[in-house]
Amino acid sequence: QVQLVESGGGSVQAGGSLRLSCSASGNIFRGNLMAWYRQAPGKQRELVAGISSGGAVTNYADSVKGRFTISRNNANNMGYLQMNNLKPEDTAVYYCSVNTAWRTYWGQGTQVTVSS
Repeated sequence: QVQLVESGGGSVQAGGSLRLSCSASGNIFRGNLMAWYRQAPGKQRELVAGISSGGAVTNYADSVKGRFTISRNNANNMGYLQMNNLKPEDTAVYYCSVNTAWRTYWGQGTQVTVSS
């Protein structure tokens, strides 16, 4: 059974940090691109960061460059998003996704709330 489960969200004050985790099952993680997206109320879902299958190549939205770090552990089928110096505008539901050759899989999302 294919499943992506995010964890690590919560409420923090501006300037704080959170580390999101994405646990993948169903043999879809290795060899595939992984990414983190977010969706704030009333806004479209947007790409936050992506990472290649081997972890060597990463990309970030301009709004999070220098503050967020995406990583993965293929041995454990885990993906991560380290978020530092959080800002109120980072408040959103964060989703992990995995792109396979036949479709994109999504987790259920985890809420991140940053107060000023």
